[in-house]
Amino acid sequence: MTDHPTPTGDEGNRPVQLSSEAALDSLCADTGRVLVEFYTDGCGICSSMEPVLGNLAHQLDIAVAQVNPRDDPPLVERFDVRSVPLFVLFVDGAPVARLANGFVPGTELESWVREHTH
Repeated sequence: MTDHPTPTGDEGNRPVQLSSEAALDSLCADTGRVLVEFYTDGCGICSSMEPVLGNLAHQLDIAVAQVNPRDDPPLVERFDVRSVPLFVLFVDGAPVARLANGFVPGTELESWVREHTH
């Protein structure tokens, strides 16, 4: 697995799976706008967000990624992960907003992204 595969074609509508803090930092540094879902294995709400994130990537032309902070524990402290799913929006490499409200409908997540990127 590469640190952060570059989405192409239909893959661009699916969240990129990140495996480490370094991969997250690299993706955010290389991409203007990135929406990251922090999740854990076995979290049903987290899994149900994947198609929502894919649709959002397509609608807003934004990179989306998922990272399990248990794969790289410093992420838990760095982003103060208290519950999952946690969404963090990065613009130009910096986190600009976070949302931890459980399942978020696509239209609500889209509005939240637009509010913090325009």
